[in-house]
Amino acid sequence: MELKISQLGKQYRRDFWGLKDFSLEVQPGVLGLLGPNGAGKSTFMRMLATITKPSAGTITWDGTDIAKSPDTLRAVLGYLPQDFGIYPNLNAIEFLEYMAAIKGLDANSARRRIDELLQLVNLVEVAKRPLGGYSGGMKQRVGIAQALLNDPQLLIVDEPTVGLDPEERVRFRNLLSDLSGERIVILSTHIVSDVEATATRIALVNKGSLLREAAPEDLLKELDGMVWEWSVPSAELPALKQQHIVSGTIRRSDGVEVRVISESRPEAQAQNVTPNLEDAYLYFIGREHHA
Repeated sequence: MELKISQLGKQYRRDFWGLKDFSLEVQPGVLGLLGPNGAGKSTFMRMLATITKPSAGTITWDGTDIAKSPDTLRAVLGYLPQDFGIYPNLNAIEFLEYMAAIKGLDANSARRRIDELLQLVNLVEVAKRPLGGYSGGMKQRVGIAQALLNDPQLLIVDEPTVGLDPEERVRFRNLLSDLSGERIVILSTHIVSDVEATATRIALVNKGSLLREAAPEDLLKELDGMVWEWSVPSAELPALKQQHIVSGTIRRSDGVEVRVISESRPEAQAQNVTPNLEDAYLYFIGREHHA
């Protein structure tokens, strides 16, 4: 099972590429695709899901170019798009039966698979309620169930936790981690904590380009000795943000405790602290912005 992306690009206008020179090799596990809104993540996902054709480069699945033979990948693909829609008058069972028919599953296999998936996503008790009455998190769980109907080898989920409450977000992260196993899961998001909780590899994306791809621990190692904390008066905070990448602030009675990323000690009283993934994200995105 190998997914290989080589020099991938998507041109929308003569002078604008939504994605350009994007190369990546993906193995089983969870790949977190992390970047700000508008970075090119959804463009990449749509090409990966064979919905949009690349303007340049190739995507190969086990050596087969999916632009030339899309059905090769579609047979083993599960996709939960960012704008996933439901039929509000159908219940979960009816909706999943409809999606199974679209995917070409026979009725008996579909029925067994739907029963398994409703258990997996914890929707058995509400399976006969109309989807229009579901919460955002419940709708997302129906979405992941439809993406898993064909037991895919490649599962793509685009911004799956946007709009979910904290409890639903944690439940969804745990579900994605459980699903990875021997399949490739690609999670696209701008929420650092979602990637931190689930990803075995991280790809940082900005302005249509791949900035870095590495294991989370390797990204953190690069920031060893570069994250600092100290307190400053509130009035000094705007100037500090002009000079340094500020990854966190905590208001206190005597001023503001700041968390700053800097290759050298920014202030005499600044103390080194352990970096986290949000520090790494802001550092690499910020460095590219300044460059």
